[in-house]
Amino acid sequence: MPKGSDDTPVLTQVSVLSLALTAVFATGAFIFAQSVGKALSRVNKLVTAWLFFDALIHFTLEGPFIFWSLVSTIEKSTHVTAQVWKEYALADKRWGVSDPTIVSLEILTVFITGPLAVFLIFAILKNKVYRHFIQIVLCVCELYGGWMTFCPEWLTGSQNLKTDNFLYMWVYLVFFNGIWVLIPILLLCQSWMEMTGTGQVKQTKVVESVTTTSDTRKYNTRSHNKKRE
Repeated sequence: MPKGSDDTPVLTQVSVLSLALTAVFATGAFIFAQSVGKALSRVNKLVTAWLFFDALIHFTLEGPFIFWSLVSTIEKSTHVTAQVWKEYALADKRWGVSDPTIVSLEILTVFITGPLAVFLIFAILKNKVYRHFIQIVLCVCELYGGWMTFCPEWLTGSQNLKTDNFLYMWVYLVFFNGIWVLIPILLLCQSWMEMTGTGQVKQTKVVESVTTTSDTRKYNTRSHNKKRE
């Protein structure tokens, strides 16, 4: 089995099952978006898939984390729902010991961010006028959570982070936290474009270009027919 620089196994049974569960969630999210969002644009289908994946992670994984962290700690829990967090705690020790900052952020995530993701799915599917307001609030919450998760740790020397193991560093810490930074930023850009009309202007130009091309072809066809007559 591959090992990290400290001879710690890179892949364990729990890590493989955790990654597989994440892949199942992602696949289910895309299937959900395709089935309920048939009338949506490609971009909005992708947004819907992300939101469904986001909500699944918040409710099914982070919900149990809050429970076990409040009644005891992840390290002491033997329940199956705590195993994924025991694995993640190998990369960031704070998740195993009921760190007050982490638990506080997860409470915010499960009870506010999760429902907002579900509400935003509804707003997208029903084309509600408040869609982008909800999207902005959700993205700010996600970015705030990421910042407050890592900034205090960086300021204190990252003593709880394990960075000498490829899986823990680049998959758990960088990749899985990075997507909750990158995607919210992209969604904020989308909201900005829609609210300022930038996106609509581009769509209008495309429609005008297609219409002009179509009219030109019709005119050329009529002219060609007249010449033949």
